Amino acid sequence: MTDDFETFEPADLAGVPDEFQRLWTPHRMAYITAGADSNEGEQCPFCRVPEMSDEDGLIVFRGTLAYVVMNLYPYNSGHVLVCPYRHVALYDDATGDEIAEIATLTQAVMRVTRHVFANEGFNIGMNQGRVAGAGVAGHLHQHIVPRWSTDSNFFPIIAKSKAMPRLLSDVRRQLAEAWSTQEK
Repeated sequence: MTDDFETFEPADLAGVPDEFQRLWTPHRMAYITAGADSNEGEQCPFCRVPEMSDEDGLIVFRGTLAYVVMNLYPYNSGHVLVCPYRHVALYDDATGDEIAEIATLTQAVMRVTRHVFANEGFNIGMNQGRVAGAGVAGHLHQHIVPRWSTDSNFFPIIAKSKAMPRLLSDVRRQLAEAWSTQEK
């Protein structure tokens, strides 16, 4: 029997470098182990966040039936989510009042974000169900992503990385402070 290991090239072994940049995010483990995919309300991050302070939960604004929170894994600076307080998975399971408040808060986010960051556009949408790309499929949430003509570059394509120029806590504070002046 020969030692086949000696005939392997480094490219044949596990752990060979590839085109992906690894951004080590051990803080995500708390999210993963907390049961983000669970259908139980107490395990859902969007059910837990409203129990926290605005600063700790990264909440921008609290409405009656829904709230605005920073996305922990933003596509762009200012990427927020509008979530109903009630643990409901799908848009058509939400009440008319919940949908109305989500829509009203989405409009408010747009006004406040344009005022604070002078963005040129938005991506707005919901991923319904795991197969559609929902990271937390058990709790309805709408994404609102500010866009600028200069926000796209080669970095995500070439380096598989996204540079975020603002800290979530700073963006939350700026949006929350501007909210009261814009919503009168």
